[in-house]
Amino acid sequence: MRIVKLDETTRREVLGNLLSRNRTDYGTYEKSVREIVETVRAEGDKALFGYTAQFDHVELTADNVRVTDGEIMEAYEAVSKDLLDVIRKALVNIRSYHEKQRRTSWFDSQENGILLGQKISPLSRVGVYVPGGKAVYPSSVLMNIVPAKVAGVKEVVMVTPPGKDGKVSPNTLVAAHEAGADVIYKVGGAQAVAALAYGTETIPRVDKIVGPGNIFVALAKKSVYGQVGIDSIAGPSEIVVLADKTANAHFVGADLLSQAEHDEMASAIMVTTSQKLAEDTSKEIDEYLKTLSRAEIIKKSLDNHGYILVVDSLAEGIETVDAIAPEHLEIVTENPFDVMTRVHNAGAMFLGAYSSEPLGDYFAGPNHILPTGGTARFFSPLSVDDFVKKSSIVCYSEEALRAVHKDIETFAKAEKLTAHANSIAVRFEGEE
Repeated sequence: MRIVKLDETTRREVLGNLLSRNRTDYGTYEKSVREIVETVRAEGDKALFGYTAQFDHVELTADNVRVTDGEIMEAYEAVSKDLLDVIRKALVNIRSYHEKQRRTSWFDSQENGILLGQKISPLSRVGVYVPGGKAVYPSSVLMNIVPAKVAGVKEVVMVTPPGKDGKVSPNTLVAAHEAGADVIYKVGGAQAVAALAYGTETIPRVDKIVGPGNIFVALAKKSVYGQVGIDSIAGPSEIVVLADKTANAHFVGADLLSQAEHDEMASAIMVTTSQKLAEDTSKEIDEYLKTLSRAEIIKKSLDNHGYILVVDSLAEGIETVDAIAPEHLEIVTENPFDVMTRVHNAGAMFLGAYSSEPLGDYFAGPNHILPTGGTARFFSPLSVDDFVKKSSIVCYSEEALRAVHKDIETFAKAEKLTAHANSIAVRFEGEE
């Protein structure tokens, strides 16, 4: 793995490379996605089933597009007891963590007859997109559905593409059922996103769409945003490990590769104050690559966006981390808690030698759906807040409004909005 000593020139080159990795030429795909979305919008099930036959080579009808109770029972028979036990243990942790995020409505009543507040309401219906085919991630099913259910969403509608046999992965079905999905449909791609956004004869329209997918799914979500809410446009996975001389190179090397194996565009970066640790970690990575099953993908990922960056001080390292704003950040330093307080931009932080990133992917409880591509500067992990909406509450008594009505009228007239001013003034006509 390449080792780079950061200076003004290399910082600009490296960060420029890392922060441009999501800038794909979408033009090739956008026209096709727009056509799919608009056709499903206009033709409903006919287009939805037609595109499924074209892309997934599965013939669907209104009678078989929905996953049945029988199919779910078959899935339970196909899933190992060990995996089911782990899913249930993880669910306890994920649900417990997200329950702490719940907020309640609040109201502030004052003696002068003013009541102000905020009413929090769950979304009525949410669509969850789950990838199919080779990319089967039951952990992501849990992470998308649990916060929605904790928030109080009335109906969670899940869509996922079928395999060539017309069925959905048993792991996906079991995870969805355990997490509380209300209904599951065997459709995927841009056509499924369009169906969720606009509704068809069989798939109901939703208020928000969440969940990862390929470039067609991402662009479809982007296309329907405004018609429905979306969580984000997810990019390639990424990890940064911020380490000093106290870190274990054997551990750090393994952690970097845990994200590099996702795909060739994933990024794995180490930022360290120790040249020796940099060299030792690079050697550990070389050894791991001799045995890991996805070594070819990892090698391409490291060639594209893998770096070990050597900095002069921990302060410089923190500055570099904030510039990258990584999806996952491991802090493996002498005092990780102190460093954590000084880092501002990271989707999730893992503190200490035994808080490896996969702990967050599967089991600990915090959501693993995180901002990518530097968007941790302004985005947050998926949470209960993504599945609620807030309404402001205003209530003034006659006496309370009388005390301020002239102020409001003055403000409205300054903006030349005389009807605004009049709607206040008419309540006090004839008064001085």
